[in-house]
Amino acid sequence: MKKDIVVIEEKKNIIYDNYDLSDNYDFTKEELIEESKDKNPGTANAFMYGGMTCGIMTLICELLKGIVPVHMYINGATPQEMGIIPLAIVLTMPVVGHVCSMFDNFHGGKGIAVTFGCLLGLAPDIKAVIILALFFIFYSLIFRVIPHFYRTIVTYVSTLAGLFILNENQAVNIGFLFITLVVLVRLHQSTEVREKLRIKLLWMR
Repeated sequence: MKKDIVVIEEKKNIIYDNYDLSDNYDFTKEELIEESKDKNPGTANAFMYGGMTCGIMTLICELLKGIVPVHMYINGATPQEMGIIPLAIVLTMPVVGHVCSMFDNFHGGKGIAVTFGCLLGLAPDIKAVIILALFFIFYSLIFRVIPHFYRTIVTYVSTLAGLFILNENQAVNIGFLFITLVVLVRLHQSTEVREKLRIKLLWMR
């Protein structure tokens, strides 16, 4: 079944021509990048423009990008290999690989979901991922920083500060410092239109 015009998102008035509403419709990466506001082939846009199934699959894959290499290193490295800098580099490289994907002419997403995956790979040490998640929730729901561009910046910087204050594992702290630098550079290079910074409290509409 096809319709000539389908409005995907009312607020943004995004319109697709000849959009196939059947289950066999193939939503391509090029369409996601072209139609999304920040031109980012990441998890948030996969949910927004590709639907629930596309979003969940993208989220799982991006989490695994971080979980698998970090988990394998922690459980396979010898004590001599388990240094502060080596672990920090292992934590950082999945995010670098996502942000500068060699499969997409060294362009990629912002690395947020992959960051969560890297920190989840440290399990059972989940202090870092809990701190990151709490700051994301805080700046998304309670002290709302809008738009997402600025929310990401304050979340990563706040998490970095929180880790150096609360976390004793310096390898993780330095690794997250590297990750933060990578994400900030990626945001700086983003071509999305920079909306004005707004802050809304939980009780404000």
